[in-house]
Amino acid sequence: MAAATPRGVARRSLIWFLVLLVGLGALLGSAHQWSTAQLSPKLGLDLEGGTQMVLEPQTNGSQAVTPDLITQARDIISQRVDASGFSGAEVATLGDTNIVVSVPGVVDEATKNAIEKSSAMQFRPVLVATAGIVLPTPSASGSVSPSGSSSTTGSTPAASSKASPTKSASASPSATPKATSSASPSPSPSASSATPTDPTSEEWVTQALADQLQALDCSKADALDGLVDDIKKPLVTCSTDRTEKYILGPVVVAGDQIEDASAGYSTNSQGVTTSTVAINLTLKSTGAQAYADISRTMVSLANPRNRLAATLDSRVLVAPRFNSVIPDGHAQITGGFTLAEAQALAKSLKFGALPLSFKLQTSTDISPLLGKEQLRFGLIAGLVGLLVVFLYSLLQYRVLGLVTIASIVVAAALTYLVVTILGWSHNLRLDMAGVTGLIVAIGFTADSFIVYFERIRDELREGRSLASAVETGWARAKRTILAADGVNFLAAAVLYVLASSSVRGFAFTLGLTTLIDLVVVFLFTHPMVSLLSHRPFFRDGHPSSGLDPRRLGASTTSYAGRGRFVSRPTAVAGAEGGAR
Repeated sequence: MAAATPRGVARRSLIWFLVLLVGLGALLGSAHQWSTAQLSPKLGLDLEGGTQMVLEPQTNGSQAVTPDLITQARDIISQRVDASGFSGAEVATLGDTNIVVSVPGVVDEATKNAIEKSSAMQFRPVLVATAGIVLPTPSASGSVSPSGSSSTTGSTPAASSKASPTKSASASPSATPKATSSASPSPSPSASSATPTDPTSEEWVTQALADQLQALDCSKADALDGLVDDIKKPLVTCSTDRTEKYILGPVVVAGDQIEDASAGYSTNSQGVTTSTVAINLTLKSTGAQAYADISRTMVSLANPRNRLAATLDSRVLVAPRFNSVIPDGHAQITGGFTLAEAQALAKSLKFGALPLSFKLQTSTDISPLLGKEQLRFGLIAGLVGLLVVFLYSLLQYRVLGLVTIASIVVAAALTYLVVTILGWSHNLRLDMAGVTGLIVAIGFTADSFIVYFERIRDELREGRSLASAVETGWARAKRTILAADGVNFLAAAVLYVLASSSVRGFAFTLGLTTLIDLVVVFLFTHPMVSLLSHRPFFRDGHPSSGLDPRRLGASTTSYAGRGRFVSRPTAVAGAEGGAR
């Protein structure tokens, strides 16, 4: 098969670039028509304004609010905000206790809850379980009912970490919750004489806790408002679906022992993905050992004391029973939640529990810190920079400079589409630092064209034909372009990782435009010059083309090998006529 010609390769490259441009445009148009995408980039907090939330810490009376705890909570909340896709959000402390979260745009209630919730998952043994509103009736087959029953799965060395709940390594919902649902808890007569040491002991159930459980009405939405638990003491609480209420023992595995959390659809023992949404937890070594120890203790206890409750913000998420020891610290929690709910919960757990509980003190709309006037000045600066580059290109390269102008225009269009699509898909928002990065990128993009064009001119000065100069110059110039853009991208990546959030917008747009520059140079600029080099206007060295060998001071002789030199005309007839 014949080798591809330079013109054939150039045409294919331009077709691929056109497909990319049209594809991104179609994606944005479709997302705008059938989804929530807008046709312009989203703006950041300093240019558009947003929502400011003030979070106030809640304590149990014995817990002191220290600057270290506030700093730790601020860092965790900042991670959660970043993971939620809010580009340009700000998290800071207010005074010695409060935390201020400023987020661009409008924030919905779900996002507010995700930010302010402590998401402190703790594992507590169940001491007493009774009906909250209406207990679900277990089916005859023992399957999980839609009302909120759930299971956790731990893996054994011989089984996957997502083993089926029917295996011996699983913990499943209590089969007969009615055994304790109608009975009032019986306080231990020795409970007041000494503090128990066993977290699963019934001695924790005092008359005061029994009365508190009896009075608790889980049907009320505010039944647990203001509840702040103590990890070393029992807890009276409800399940999140309010179908059960419990007396739980002290925490046996703390939330800070969660090493990783992810959400997805569970798989059965055959490796087949099911429709059940699960949160997969991986515990740290200390937590894994504590989990294994408590499973050995509880597996032989009577119902409901063989159930280990996973509490989230003091509410029982699930309370499955142990069927066997779980030795390796891998657990899987299912609870009838949706995939989106599981992903949000896993994200909060992954970044760790807040050291304090918080409540939303105030939530107010804030005006732009800089506003449209500053954005207008930034855009004017960008247009002035573009104009200067365009004028320089025309003066230096004449008609060839139009290729530079066309390349910058299509690079701007590609950047606009990518930034707008990222605003829809990843909530990317342009702040003033990001706009600055786009303006600075104009110079970097022009550098690539200058390197290439000057390389072509060097080859013409050495006596090559234009077609040969274009290909030889490209082979040499692309290495320089790749090296320069590689350094720019590395600098942007390091700046993004190490800099504060106020500078990340600049680093991100700088890295993005560096990649776009490579795409444009390889798929548009070089193919365009390669095709133009075969047009008579450029091929014959017209004085206005910017590639006139005579104006470039090209040598009139060239080395032909074996000690031979050949002479060539200083200009072709067309060029001679144009030079007079």
